[in-house]
Amino acid sequence: MAKKKADDVQFAPKGVGEIKDGAVQKGVDLPPATKKKHKDLGLSADKLKAMYEQMYLQRRFEERAMQQYQKGKFGGFLHLYIGQEAVSTGTVFALNDDDDIITAYRDHGWGLCRGISANEGMAELFGKATGCSRGKGGSMHFAKVDHHFWGGYGIVGGHIPIAGGLAFANKYNQNDRISTCFFGDGAVDQGALHETMNMAQLWKLPVILVVENNGYSMGTAAKRHTVAEIVDRAKGYAMKSAVINGMDVFSVYEKMKEIANDVRENSEPWFVEIRTYRYRGHSMSDPQQYRSKQELEDYQKIDPIQRLKTYILEHKVLSEEQIKEIDDKVEQEILDAVEFADNSDFPKEEELYEDMFEEDNPYFHV
Repeated sequence: MAKKKADDVQFAPKGVGEIKDGAVQKGVDLPPATKKKHKDLGLSADKLKAMYEQMYLQRRFEERAMQQYQKGKFGGFLHLYIGQEAVSTGTVFALNDDDDIITAYRDHGWGLCRGISANEGMAELFGKATGCSRGKGGSMHFAKVDHHFWGGYGIVGGHIPIAGGLAFANKYNQNDRISTCFFGDGAVDQGALHETMNMAQLWKLPVILVVENNGYSMGTAAKRHTVAEIVDRAKGYAMKSAVINGMDVFSVYEKMKEIANDVRENSEPWFVEIRTYRYRGHSMSDPQQYRSKQELEDYQKIDPIQRLKTYILEHKVLSEEQIKEIDDKVEQEILDAVEFADNSDFPKEEELYEDMFEEDNPYFHV
């Protein structure tokens, strides 16, 4: 078992919520956070603890992944979710375990939330056979189908019609499940989104289409590449819509639970814009010259993990010692995952030709 070293680098941004909601004007404008307490939202102390642990797990997993990438342990693309953990965590806690989730290539956090272990995730990054996609998908293609996580998707907007298909299947089978699809602000101008929105509204599909607006499409500010407010796209399809503060896990949980209940009951689609912020670049090769140091520091002061930690301590849900126990547990879990990935085998050469087709489907037989 790998042991944590005293000089291990801590990459997590510091901040305790000094900036009030609405005070940050660059990057993305945040709507007010909910004023409700955890008990008002039906969240127990155990749920709150689990939320914090899940968000911290995502943060530390990606920080270690970044370290390993810089050490040359794996290559390709690495798109970090750091700063957006309240979106994945709040949503997954609001949904049912069998609701379908599909997302884009910034997918590590979603995978960890939906049942991919740190071992499976890190091994996938390393391209090992023990990874969640057997080492064949890498960073952009985490998946856990038996947990209804249909994976990350590397083509911008390409997964949105798949979410519509999942919703169609759920409606056809009358299984009471809903489909949720997450994509960045850079995907809102893709035709696939508009075609899916049209069909979803026409056929009244139980789907939630969610824009994770983190302020930048690669290096271009959302305000420079999209006309008006992103959420206004819903008006063209007479679709229900909402804007959510994605830096506050309570706000995400409250509204996504409300929306999920409405979709489940009425079988009508929603278009949701969750405004959040990523603390790292678009990918590891991003020099981040498009935003100021001050802007980044301002958003770090409303770090969603620090925000939840401060709430937990102020409301005496957990003590400082209990928080530290969670942090230490997660730290060790991630270190063990790195060791596990390092010691795992690469896929065998013959596996290159496996998983190409659905073998039981007669249409693929020539």
